[in-house]
Amino acid sequence: MATRTTKPLRYRHVHLDFHTSEHIPDVGSAFDADDFGRTFSEANVNSVTIFAKCHHGWSYYPTEVGAPHPHLARPDLLGDMIGALQAVDIEAPVYISVQWDERNARLHPEWRAMSASNQYFHECVEDTSSGRQLSPAWHTLCLNHEAYRQELLAQAQEIARRYTPPGLFFDIVLTPDCVCPACVDRMLSMGRDPEYPDDRLANDEEVNEHFRQEMSAALAEEYPELRVFYNCGHIHKQGAVRFSTYSHLELESLPTGGWGYDHFPSSARYAATLGTDFLAHTGKFHTSWGEFGGFKHPEALEYECAQMVALGSKCLVGDQLHPNGAINKDTYRSIASAYDRVARLEPFLEGARQISEIAILSAEHFNPRGARNNVSDDGAVQMLQELKYPFDIVDSGAPLDGYRLIILPDEISLDHAMADKLRVFHAAGGKIILSDRSGLDADGEFVLPTGLIAREGRHEFDPSYVTAISGEMSGFPETPFVVYGSPRQVALAGANVLAFAHRPYFNRSFRAWCSHQHTPDDPAAAPLGPAVTEMDGIAYVAYPIFKIYHGMGQPLFKHVIGELIARLMPDPALETDLTSAGRASLTVQQAHRRHILHLLYAAPQIRGHAVPDADGKTRVMEMIEDVPAIGPVTATVRLPAVPTRAYEALTGNELDVTTRADGAVEVLLPRLHIHAAIVFEDSL
Repeated sequence: MATRTTKPLRYRHVHLDFHTSEHIPDVGSAFDADDFGRTFSEANVNSVTIFAKCHHGWSYYPTEVGAPHPHLARPDLLGDMIGALQAVDIEAPVYISVQWDERNARLHPEWRAMSASNQYFHECVEDTSSGRQLSPAWHTLCLNHEAYRQELLAQAQEIARRYTPPGLFFDIVLTPDCVCPACVDRMLSMGRDPEYPDDRLANDEEVNEHFRQEMSAALAEEYPELRVFYNCGHIHKQGAVRFSTYSHLELESLPTGGWGYDHFPSSARYAATLGTDFLAHTGKFHTSWGEFGGFKHPEALEYECAQMVALGSKCLVGDQLHPNGAINKDTYRSIASAYDRVARLEPFLEGARQISEIAILSAEHFNPRGARNNVSDDGAVQMLQELKYPFDIVDSGAPLDGYRLIILPDEISLDHAMADKLRVFHAAGGKIILSDRSGLDADGEFVLPTGLIAREGRHEFDPSYVTAISGEMSGFPETPFVVYGSPRQVALAGANVLAFAHRPYFNRSFRAWCSHQHTPDDPAAAPLGPAVTEMDGIAYVAYPIFKIYHGMGQPLFKHVIGELIARLMPDPALETDLTSAGRASLTVQQAHRRHILHLLYAAPQIRGHAVPDADGKTRVMEMIEDVPAIGPVTATVRLPAVPTRAYEALTGNELDVTTRADGAVEVLLPRLHIHAAIVFEDSL
């Protein structure tokens, strides 16, 4: 593949959806070029992704490859938008829909993906027709058809040649669980079983990778400065090689759209380790993409954009243009404030690198399932965010020598190579936290020196109870506390026990039950075995504690991990008294010899309890409305050198700094509203 020479991404993007049905008249008739460009400029936007071809399959310029929208009032709406944006120095990358193209789905039914489960986006629950043909659904196309791949390439080249955009955004590159004749033949020819879900997923991934390689190679050869990104709704934790065809990453993560407020930090803390420029997607919508007339509270946008830059990401807010082409002024009044903050912060963001002493080894990486959420990863991310420990998420290819502590959440079985890598890390003084079956090999044996012997399976009692050993773990109840799961069976071989697991009298069933929920602990019974242990810098929790915390939210489960981190890493780079809803991260700008501490506070709430989802079900709505100011907030950082001064980045207000006897630096922030960036000058 030809070498790319793309420019860095700008910081303040908008993604302007424009999926417009052929049943809509007068498309683009109200477009005003001057108003269009001025509205974005006044809202502090400096990059807008605009549409060449949408999910309906229509193009918005005089294409010779695809088909222009039949009711396009302006023959070159795409070109008019590009000209309006260029006039005010705003970049205009261009959007092409890939696997959702309803026009081609009608013209070329042989290109359609055949889902093994017959599931489609926006299908009607009551529709039992083949391919959900009677649903207002997006009917996914399969990329295992050369004719369609060639059409996509020809249209991409046509756009690049005609408009010279800075980048192309290829949307909807999915794993549709395809069993169309072409995919079945491909699987059988490779010795795979189309009835086996893992084989179908592997086939989908390879078909998509072939498309990405083909497209990126052809474009890079002719347009080496062109940015290229392929969107599937989530940055899968599959290693840096997975993204070799990309010029940058875009992390789609609309908190109110079903992703939730914990998804983006997980993606960002992984993307930051890959050495690739990246930006994050949120939306101006109350819900998700495609919501006309929906508005998110401006303070929610401020918080979301501040969190993006605090984690090293550029910012993008999703919007949707009305089919008539008129820009919505209310939307950009909301965006303006968030992007004003980002613009003023940019001098403190350029070239900044995250300071992370802890790495979460991704369970998603070791157990790929094609989904955007892994509950063990999500639980670990949630815990460390609430505990305010700066961390990265890494895959098996990442170097470990820059970290002090590695966490393996719940379900990471170790092969020889990963086991050896962790042994080297541990031998050099690194600390490790394992839970449940993490740290075991394929035969169910511990491969690290945990001081434990693995037994077969789990204890039979669910839920069960845990009692902390007096003096070993502080702040826990003296009596047993319930854990909604069963512990793995392990035996001691030298480890220090910090807590024991206990049984209830019996499991609840029709044969015997007690009270409303579950049976109490049996004080007369012997412990089931060790629940939490530590030996020589390796701690082990016998439960899938990260998955359980994600599901149940019991703070005691989080504090088990917090106690282990404090025990293994007693002098962290960052400590703060922010509440559990607060967020903190620490970055370094090497070129400016300074560190920046980002402190954020907003408390997402469940406000909607029956929001319709694309699969015909409903979900809860996690959202932010108004954010109160809090304070004072104190923070302690351990830096390479004592800074000469500390101040707030946006106001320039000086802050008092106290240097402790151990060299740690303590700072007090009188008031925190949404976000503050505290700059420590000459701290290197």
